[in-house]
Amino acid sequence: MAETAIENVDPETEFLTSKRQTGNEWETFKENVRPLKRGRNVNLLNHALKSYTDNDLKNSLYEHRRKLIEAIDDYKGEDPLLPWLQCIKWVQEAFPPGGDGSGLVVIYEKCVQAFWDSERYKDDLRYLKVWLEYADNCLDAEVIYAFLDANGIGKTYSDFYISYGLHLESKNKIKTANRILELGISRDAQPVEKLKAAYRKFAARSMARSKAKDESMEKPPAPMRSFGTVLAKGQNSTHVAPFKSDPCDSNSRSGAAPLSVYKDSVGCDSAPLSDISNSWHTLGPRAERNKENNAIPGKWKSYKIPQRPGTRTGIATASACIPVFVDEEQQESQNVKEASKKSSSLLQTRWENEKDLKRETEQIRKNPLRKFPQSSLPR
Repeated sequence: MAETAIENVDPETEFLTSKRQTGNEWETFKENVRPLKRGRNVNLLNHALKSYTDNDLKNSLYEHRRKLIEAIDDYKGEDPLLPWLQCIKWVQEAFPPGGDGSGLVVIYEKCVQAFWDSERYKDDLRYLKVWLEYADNCLDAEVIYAFLDANGIGKTYSDFYISYGLHLESKNKIKTANRILELGISRDAQPVEKLKAAYRKFAARSMARSKAKDESMEKPPAPMRSFGTVLAKGQNSTHVAPFKSDPCDSNSRSGAAPLSVYKDSVGCDSAPLSDISNSWHTLGPRAERNKENNAIPGKWKSYKIPQRPGTRTGIATASACIPVFVDEEQQESQNVKEASKKSSSLLQTRWENEKDLKRETEQIRKNPLRKFPQSSLPR
């Protein structure tokens, strides 16, 4: 009986009797969670969100991220892209907001930079998805799509053309988006049925957009009316054009009496007369009005720069150099510290300094292809 009673306990009672202290972090911080296409594990999500209030847990996340980054250099397997994908997936789960402090954008940049010239990964769908996620996190994603097209990365997959077309459509470049989708179909990008379905949806949206534009152009303009016009019963006043305020219009208030202007006779009598002795009766010619802008530049003769007393003993030659002071003790300790500290040679990022990481992320968002050779950039 006791075992049956335990099995029939409701979830709330089960949580209260368990040793878990929290479990509702998702409800508390859900507005800070960035959605993922593949979804999220609620248990991992609650564990990650708990770091908002637990500094020890937050430090442990940073430490685990550092180990994953070091594992990228230590990997000796046959698939060098695999540790990058594992690191990216873990950072997405462990840092749900996905902000600059997560380092995700920096990892994206270093990952795509490591394999952009590898013939093995140009046709790898996993590598293409890293590029597409990288483009979603940058301000100018069009340069990334142009780079992929110029270097032949992911051109055999329909995901590239669909993402490229949607981006161009969001920028209102309908003709270019149509050309990109048709290019993918002509290249027989796989799966081609997915690409054709996306193209049909794009064509339907384009036709609906052009139809709505034609209807708005064919719609007759709303009648003009003057201020104070009485609308007929049932007439919709929300679609009436603005009233005409031209005083020369003969139809405007033709039969209305003129407005009377209020005059304060007491105030006018008691107000002191202004002094008009120095008033401008004439403005003068244009040259006289602009005389302050016609100053002629001249040499500074009224001030002489004082010279230092004494004569110069010699003139520095081209071979002369200034020795730079180096603190040997400080330099030696710095070398020992750098030698003992194991960091990823590919990432080259100081993860301990959040300000540097955020500054690096902001620079990447503005110029995502800054570290690529000029010969690889689209022309």
